[in-house]
Amino acid sequence: MGNKDKFNLFSFTGKMKILHLSWFAFFITFMVWFNLAPFLQSVKESLGLTTAEIKTLLILNVAFTIPARVVIGMLTDKYGPRIVYSALLAICSIPCFAFALSETFIQAAISRFALGFIGAGFVVGIRLVSEWFPHNELGTAEGIYGGWGNFGSAAAAFTLPTVAVMLGGEDGWRYAMAITGVMSLLFSFVFYANVTDTPKGSTYFRPKNLGAMEVTSTGDFFLLLLMKIPMYGALALLAWKLSPTGIAMLSDTIVNSIYIGLSVLYLYEVWQTWKLNKSIFSEPVPEIHQYKFKQVVVLNILYFATFGSELAVISMLPLFFSETFELTPVMAGMVASAYAFMNLMSRPGGGWLSDKFGRKPTLLILTAGLAVGYFFMGQVNSEWPLWLAVVVAMACSFFVQSGEGAVFATVPLIKRRMTGQIAGMTGAYGNVGAVCYLTVLSLVDYSTFFLVIAGTAVLGFITLLFMEEPSGQIAEVNDDGSVTLIDVANN
Repeated sequence: MGNKDKFNLFSFTGKMKILHLSWFAFFITFMVWFNLAPFLQSVKESLGLTTAEIKTLLILNVAFTIPARVVIGMLTDKYGPRIVYSALLAICSIPCFAFALSETFIQAAISRFALGFIGAGFVVGIRLVSEWFPHNELGTAEGIYGGWGNFGSAAAAFTLPTVAVMLGGEDGWRYAMAITGVMSLLFSFVFYANVTDTPKGSTYFRPKNLGAMEVTSTGDFFLLLLMKIPMYGALALLAWKLSPTGIAMLSDTIVNSIYIGLSVLYLYEVWQTWKLNKSIFSEPVPEIHQYKFKQVVVLNILYFATFGSELAVISMLPLFFSETFELTPVMAGMVASAYAFMNLMSRPGGGWLSDKFGRKPTLLILTAGLAVGYFFMGQVNSEWPLWLAVVVAMACSFFVQSGEGAVFATVPLIKRRMTGQIAGMTGAYGNVGAVCYLTVLSLVDYSTFFLVIAGTAVLGFITLLFMEEPSGQIAEVNDDGSVTLIDVANN
């Protein structure tokens, strides 16, 4: 078995090869997904857009990722990470090229909305890495996958403007974006040729049903239906932002039909979930196959507060620094990028701490730090020395990103065959958080915005008290009916 190899970052064989190919695939998806951020001004001038239209493109960029993460999670469990990741990288190069060729706001808006789909790539690697690494290395491996891949957004911010200048002219941004599309297309072939879903001799466990999530008790059934609502709520909130009340991109008729569509979809999901799970109302699930959905609920709420706040803060931090301390845009961008740089170490750090000291104690400490960090961010004003504000932002970012690492150190330990679905839901909650926080930001001042995030972190801390430390083993059934037990903790 390849799993017995040492954990050596400089190795490119066995499980380490899978880890390196996975984080690089994720890195490319993030480069493509955030290739707009460094070119907001160029795109605005080039296409003659208003400030409201540019802000709309930023919201559209994260909108589609909410349903996409759920769908991609299900497809990954069903068809395996190798095919799903390769297809995602290849298919998403199309809207990337379409955006680079856009001439009008509508073309740009449609291709940007479609590009939100690439933000779902993250979920695929979570399942793939969990197949290759044993539980005592899983947090570290998932942390490296998440942290180094996440760095793609910072890499886009640093390198793409230079590429655009080198290729020259007012179309420089188009070439730079197209290059990320080419990278995505080419790497889809590399990934497909070099990856297998599981180590040799291991089984890839698939869920019973593609359309809905399994639960194993009646209480969990209602809890699942409740937890689906915020995902639809966030999409409704986006529609409201685009309505005449917001920035008037869509007419009232279209927005109302979106609301109706979302309600119908939700009812369809309720029906699918009932079809799959109705047997639990008549006969209890054998204990060996049970899992507690409340574990997923806690992780969803924590990812809402961690990744949700990260996406929102990365979008507003340059502006916050330039307005509070009267910095030039370039200087403010440099200061704000310190936040993204922390990802390289913090997210693997959070995973490593989880492997070492247990999932729940690590999450409790990091969530408490998160609340305190954002509380202090809420106190920052122009009388502070700049260096102190940067130190507070970096410290806060350490807790945010280590928290993300610790959340995804726990996700694969709940139910192996549903890891994609669970990661999809938890990942989607991160985007729901981003939409909610960005909406709050459009209504209040910076200080209140940071205090609202601190408040949700406190809420996360309280729900965390109900989580149970993963222990023992997960049971999965092989095709021939025999049961495989997968260790989730050193007992």
